[in-house]
Amino acid sequence: MGTMKFEIPHTLNKDDARKRVEQLLQYWKSKYGVQSNWSGDGAKVTGKVMGISLDANFTITDGAIQGEGTDPGMLLRSKAKSYIQDKFASVLDASKSTDDVNKGLA
Repeated sequence: MGTMKFEIPHTLNKDDARKRVEQLLQYWKSKYGVQSNWSGDGAKVTGKVMGISLDANFTITDGAIQGEGTDPGMLLRSKAKSYIQDKFASVLDASKSTDDVNKGLA
């Protein structure tokens, strides 16, 4: 299998972005059993989300989240990439409070 790259821009500082991403990872853990391991400003995520295998690494910077994961293949590629980008973009939306982010994940 190949690799699928993604980049999601944001306007938050790195600490706020990380807190929000941690909320997303906690949601994925409780709903799908996805595991994550942090190292510095990055994390490795493994598991299945909505039936699609997720094996990805990403790094949080001041202006974006950049990462790559295992490409699920031609049939699921656009769905997987869209889901990841939409979820990250939603939690990183600076117009939302952290409470709004939590409510949006429930």
